[in-house]
Amino acid sequence: MPNNAVNVSPLFLARRAGVLLHPTSLPNQNAFSHSKPYPQMHGALGKDAYLFVDFLAKSGISVWQMLPTTPTHADLSPYQSVSAHAGNPELISIDWLVQHGWVDANTNWSDLEPSHQILHAIRLECAEQFYAHLQEKHYLLEKLNHFQSENSYWLEDFVLFMALRKHFENRSWTQWPAAIKKRVPEALKEYREFLAPDISLYVFEQFAFFEQWKSLRNYAQEKNIYLFGDMPIFVAHDSSDVWAAQEFFNLDEEGNSLTVAGVPPDYFSETGQHWGNPHYNWQAMEDAGFSWWIDRLRTQLSQFDLIRIDHFRGFEAFWEIPGNSHDARSGQWVKAPGDAFLAACFEAFPGLPLVAENLGLITEEVEALRHKFNLPGMLVLQFAFDGNNKNPHLPHCHSRSDVIYTGTHDNDTTVGWYEALTKEQQHKVTDYLYASNEKIHWLLIESALASVSPLAMIPLQDFLALDGEHRMNMPGTTGTNWTWQFTWAQFPENLDELIHKKLARYDRLS
Repeated sequence: MPNNAVNVSPLFLARRAGVLLHPTSLPNQNAFSHSKPYPQMHGALGKDAYLFVDFLAKSGISVWQMLPTTPTHADLSPYQSVSAHAGNPELISIDWLVQHGWVDANTNWSDLEPSHQILHAIRLECAEQFYAHLQEKHYLLEKLNHFQSENSYWLEDFVLFMALRKHFENRSWTQWPAAIKKRVPEALKEYREFLAPDISLYVFEQFAFFEQWKSLRNYAQEKNIYLFGDMPIFVAHDSSDVWAAQEFFNLDEEGNSLTVAGVPPDYFSETGQHWGNPHYNWQAMEDAGFSWWIDRLRTQLSQFDLIRIDHFRGFEAFWEIPGNSHDARSGQWVKAPGDAFLAACFEAFPGLPLVAENLGLITEEVEALRHKFNLPGMLVLQFAFDGNNKNPHLPHCHSRSDVIYTGTHDNDTTVGWYEALTKEQQHKVTDYLYASNEKIHWLLIESALASVSPLAMIPLQDFLALDGEHRMNMPGTTGTNWTWQFTWAQFPENLDELIHKKLARYDRLS
């Protein structure tokens, strides 16, 4: 990065390597533990997360990138959350709660078959135990009070929203009674009192999540590992964020979206993508000094050392689809106040450590906005080999102000991607990469590591040479997305030593 960079994150002052892995993809059973763990639906912030940090440290990897860690809807997509601030309660490790004396061990839990309902019931029992003994544990009571005070700008609305959502049988907030839908103060007060027991559970979950997160982040810092987060540009319509700040979204009188987000046809979809997120009322946002966004960034900065803004191009112009249309192709580009927005963000947080996701249909105006604020962009090797020798994703076109990936969470694994190419396309790849006989995953990994880009990010699936059955997401589809987990048995012997050797070769042991 240039010396006058707006973004002065230390992650770009030296050559580094990172791994892309969402915490849900961690194992949910510690292979090195002699005790039987409590049930989990997927990875959590427990023992395996710490073991993974140990693996990164031994490998010389200094950055751990994740997808959004917020609570998901039933489709499990971390990009469609019920909150832009809250932590996903299903990442809470019950083992951690027991180990730290928040709750008592319960052998019956170990024998339960995990499901969302079972885990919710266990967390409810944990909350009851926690509150029952809280007055005796002054240090925890003090921590809880501090957490609630420090996070009141989002927590109070979120826990009420979740309690209301349960009370109204998970119906969208637009289907709630008018008084609570429109947030009449008397109705808010009445429901806060009526739903106090449920609210206390959601407070406990958030306190537990953020205490476990803080513990893991401290451990990572001790090992010189930076955490790299992901912030979607849009939020889900059925979320506490939209319900609590309706004036900042493009809604009708009943709370329905007048326009929704998506993208036109691109690399990932011939018919475009209809995301369904409500668009912002950017004028109202700007009139309020972008305070809603500044609060959102404050929460992210409490968790991460670097933040990727998903769909950065939406700050220059966004694809606006009519709210009553389900066809992404019916949209149009509409200008956004990206310059004023980013200026306000950097004024609030000097040196704000952002990375712009600038993939897809990117215009000169989008790149001009990114460069004005000196934000690193993204390069993806899987997009490089189209026969154009000026393709910016090709290694000889890389810059010092970008992050290089072999692939992202939306791409196939490198092995899966290569296997799906024609023989002619495969030849183009290997011919460019020195006609090497090296296995394709190492060819792309080493190309990323050799790049002039200061930060090289590798999905864990590529280090493990996994095929397309192990991809995280296939855009535009539903079903098995977001469910992939690794097992420790998939790690080749001495993989950490091999990675360390390759990082040393390319001067990425920072």
